Amino acid sequence: MIDISKQLKLAVKSGKVSFGCNEALEAARSRKAKLIVLASNCPESARSAILHSARLSDLPVYVYPGSSADLREVCEKPFLVAAVTVSEPGDSEILKTIGVKDVGS
Repeated sequence: MIDISKQLKLAVKSGKVSFGCNEALEAARSRKAKLIVLASNCPESARSAILHSARLSDLPVYVYPGSSADLREVCEKPFLVAAVTVSEPGDSEILKTIGVKDVGS
């Protein structure tokens, strides 16, 4: 089985990703992402807004089992990461790993 953390790290290194709840919400509203990853402790107000917009846009959302501190480590960032927006997966197979059908370009 392919590890989600490993694929997310590869997406951060080789793909196009952005960090933060505001960026995730904007991507969900504008349909400019292929996947949003939320930390398990993402603030409830942000989580519900992102999930609502993603549902309306048919955008997949994966709730990472770890906290924002765990996502920080995976993404190798010096700040807490509550949300990661994957616009382009790069060399990673994160979309395939979590069962997202190819949504095209």
